[in-house]
Amino acid sequence: MKVNDFFSSFIKIHILHHCEIEQVYGAWMIKELEEHGYQISPGSLYPIFKSLEKNGLLKSEEVQEGKTRRRYYSITKQGSKELKEAKIKLKELIGEILE
Repeated sequence: MKVNDFFSSFIKIHILHHCEIEQVYGAWMIKELEEHGYQISPGSLYPIFKSLEKNGLLKSEEVQEGKTRRRYYSITKQGSKELKEAKIKLKELIGEILE
């Protein structure tokens, strides 16, 4: 399954969900999404991270781990608020669709 506009919203919600639990980095998120059937490249994922950060839903920090430099993302208060609202709307939608 390729990333398109329809699934990008699901991916954004998925990212926010995991960032609420713990900090995540791109390579980990790609593997996590693959477990759910999404095939997403770094070239598609990182603009999503950037967009979420630009909109104040995520914040990031760069960490040097030995020779590896990673950018870790975590959710902001605004991101948590938007995620909570998205979950409510998603539950309503799923309930209606699956009735």
